[in-house]
Amino acid sequence: MATLIAPSNHSPQADAEALRKAFEGWGTDENTVITILGHRNVHQRQQIRRAYEEIYQEDLVKRMESELKGDFEKAVYRWILEPADRDAVLINVVIKSGKNFHVIVEISSVLSPEELFAVRRAYLHRYKRSVEEDVAAHTSGHLRQLLLGLVTSFRYVGDEINAKLAQTEAEILHEAVKEKKGSHEEAIRILTTRSKTQLIATFNRYREVHGTSITKQLLDEKSDDFQTALYTAIRCFNDHIKYYEKVVRNAIKKVGTDEDALTRVIVSRAEKDLKIISEVYYKRNSVHLEQAVAKETSGDYKKFLLTLLGKED
Repeated sequence: MATLIAPSNHSPQADAEALRKAFEGWGTDENTVITILGHRNVHQRQQIRRAYEEIYQEDLVKRMESELKGDFEKAVYRWILEPADRDAVLINVVIKSGKNFHVIVEISSVLSPEELFAVRRAYLHRYKRSVEEDVAAHTSGHLRQLLLGLVTSFRYVGDEINAKLAQTEAEILHEAVKEKKGSHEEAIRILTTRSKTQLIATFNRYREVHGTSITKQLLDEKSDDFQTALYTAIRCFNDHIKYYEKVVRNAIKKVGTDEDALTRVIVSRAEKDLKIISEVYYKRNSVHLEQAVAKETSGDYKKFLLTLLGKED
């Protein structure tokens, strides 16, 4: 369930004109930017972008980049992009920085096969290189194998499962992931080729046999990028709602809020399932997500995130 509150009727031309007016004069009228863009769905935002360019022969995204600053600018910029283009940008940020490879895992594991294919197409259009080309050039070893398998996967999306296979592969994962005695290649093969329903059956079988979840105590301070990526993939396949709740929780409780992670979850899930993530957050922390966000953020950035959460400051 989405948290975004958008009108059923709107005028792209009127919105474009109001945004142009907000950019003119001394200083930007950030409240107008928040009021309009924070209450428009993905189709309405693209209509506004087209109307703005037709009227003013100017790219709205580039204009906003020059008008807005800091975390607020980054959040609005990522919000106004189409989802596939946004994820392409997020993947490229990871590749250029050489860190946070779990974000690529997150995108690849949560999206449907069609959505992931759209991201790969958007990446190619934007950067004139394929995702897999850049991933391969900037990673190595088991991390490269896992990431390449995930970003190029096109999985079966039905409900059929093979119980015997789940039992066999639960033990393969136990040896490779928990005991660290088995083949990482086999663990990678399982995670990059099986359907989500088959993987969940495997994880459930693991819990039945071993009395604990496969991710329990999987990470420690010595964990490398590959182990973190492995953990992220399993968490995302098993229950992406709980995964996102933990990302938000860690972002907020961190000494100095992790704005990148907080922005990523709120912006990417506001039109999908942010309401459910918020409910899980409240059950886990006894604090409403919007209250936690309001406490840990400030200014226009705070107002914008709260708007996407369906709450006004």
